Amino acid sequence: MSSKRVIKRQSVTVPQVKAILESLGEENLDQFQRRSLDYASKFSKIDAASAEKLLGQLKETGLLDENEAVQIINCMPKTVEELRVFLAGGRKIVETSKLETILSLLDKYRKKEQA
Repeated sequence: MSSKRVIKRQSVTVPQVKAILESLGEENLDQFQRRSLDYASKFSKIDAASAEKLLGQLKETGLLDENEAVQIINCMPKTVEELRVFLAGGRKIVETSKLETILSLLDKYRKKEQA
């Protein structure tokens, strides 16, 4: 039995999970990893490289922590109301104009993928 140890914990987006699992080669994946790859393939809204860039840009706004940014990228909300759901924990009240700034970043990547 091989001993595995955690080297680093990091939040990753669904598109990044897809890229990681694809890089391992489907023939090398166990049943759980295959299911995860299937899920990631179906629900990735943008590609992994775009997700990584967008994650950095969302964190740079200073409005979101990494986990919030990851969840927003995973769902790619289209309206301010949808975006507020991710910040509904009650610890933050974010002005509508700032939420619109976040949405404009999402739209930039969404348009790139759909073009």
